Amino acid sequence: MLNVPSQSFPAVGSQQRVAPSGQSRNKVALKPGHSLMDWIRLTKSGRDMTGLRGRLIDVTEEELRKHNKRNDCWTCIRGMVYNVTAYMDFHPGGEDELMRAAGIDGTDLFDQVHRWVNYESMLKECLVGRMATKVSAVIKAQSKKDEEKPQVNGLAPPPSPAPPPFPSAALPPPKDTRPRYDWFQTDTTVNIVVYTKRKIPAAGSAVVDLINGALRIEVVLGKMSYLLHWRLPQEVEERVSIHTASAVGKIQVVLWKKVKAKWSELGEQLDAHDTFERQKDREICYRKCVLLAKTDVTHDTKLFCLQLPPGTHMHVPVGRHVYLRASVQDSEVVKPYTPVDHTLLPDCSATEGDGAHRLFLMIKVYPNGVLSSHLDSLSIGEWGDSLAVSSPEGPFSLRLLRGITQLYLLAAGTGFTPMARLVHAALTGLPTLRKTQLMFFNRQERDILWHSLLDQLAAKDPRFEVEYVLSEPSDSWTGRRGRVQASMLTDLLVRPEGSKCLVCVCGPTAFTELAVGLVKDLGFSDEEIHAFQG
Repeated sequence: MLNVPSQSFPAVGSQQRVAPSGQSRNKVALKPGHSLMDWIRLTKSGRDMTGLRGRLIDVTEEELRKHNKRNDCWTCIRGMVYNVTAYMDFHPGGEDELMRAAGIDGTDLFDQVHRWVNYESMLKECLVGRMATKVSAVIKAQSKKDEEKPQVNGLAPPPSPAPPPFPSAALPPPKDTRPRYDWFQTDTTVNIVVYTKRKIPAAGSAVVDLINGALRIEVVLGKMSYLLHWRLPQEVEERVSIHTASAVGKIQVVLWKKVKAKWSELGEQLDAHDTFERQKDREICYRKCVLLAKTDVTHDTKLFCLQLPPGTHMHVPVGRHVYLRASVQDSEVVKPYTPVDHTLLPDCSATEGDGAHRLFLMIKVYPNGVLSSHLDSLSIGEWGDSLAVSSPEGPFSLRLLRGITQLYLLAAGTGFTPMARLVHAALTGLPTLRKTQLMFFNRQERDILWHSLLDQLAAKDPRFEVEYVLSEPSDSWTGRRGRVQASMLTDLLVRPEGSKCLVCVCGPTAFTELAVGLVKDLGFSDEEIHAFQG
């Protein structure tokens, strides 16, 4: 049930992920008949998308450069060349954005915008072939460097002497921050202990998958990922438990033996075992899930409850997102979503295990939406091959809230989803907090997500305030009208003396870019603004 694809990547420009400063993702309105589903139909129509009648060729750099026009556009992604001419009118970023990669290796451009997209599935009918092997650029660079060395009597000078192995004033060795692990057993359990060597959150640092005898433990520490991976030597029950000692940075994973027998080892080490690397360089791991329940939130938005496998323990940290993957008409579709709690006001007595086996996603169901419509059509409780969910992704950290006294949230539509758990986390776990204010933009009153729950929270906790802004209100609406503008934010974003502020923004790309610009105009610095980019 555990699937680790060879080419799956985290979203950089998704609505649930923070964009680097100054970076934005532009979308264009597609012509009628050019949706993702229309593209899927076109690729299955039998049309020759490459112009090569099914042949695959080796492509040289010289040949690739020739195909750099609107009506003849090839590009290379990770060594594979695609003819994307037919895809021009279907590209959500528009023709100009796609043409930036015309006739060149577009891997870096692709990664900057949407590494999470499964281009192999989407462009499989556009595959021209593989880039021809060439001499290593490293070798070429070294040769050029050797040529540039000064000559003495026609000979290159001798190499510089190596530094002595033991300098007279040796510096202290760098601190070893790499995590390590150990294990022990009892008659009934096997316990794997990870020592992270740093303070960690009380929940959400580790994701454990125990599926078909394979145990995979991934511990996310800031931007880094520590992975343990074994094929277990004996059978265990299909359940796991995690105990976290956050102050000392220790995580203990408990397995239950099926037979009371002594283990001599943890088993065969599998791919990437005991590796410590940047999370964004780690292959995304998916596991199957099943639709357990769905409830209406508004007229077009539903709360979907997904059940994870019994051997999976995964708690998604606040502000992080997951990727939902489905097979629709033999094509793989992937979208990022930020989980919410089952309600805006969850039980504060919940333990780390609560919520580790289920996910709640608040999703707007579009009539022509490929993934949202597919999810809405699934049978309740039926395990299959069509739905899988990734491990948590994204750089958001609750450390941003340390010392914050004023938390301002600007959300539009389903851009509210990252804010839902953030509100609860701030009100229940931030002792310095004086005020949390949400300005929530929607078209009509019926579009407001968790409207009554937001009002209940505002009435219950004096530190929380919410204001709704509608762009298409009814005549009876007495609240604010219009779209985000400077005058609205001037009234909202105040700086009491001695305060420390954070402004979080999430919504469609145009909303986010405009709102962030207006906030900066009011004197807020980059460090005081956190934009979940869409």
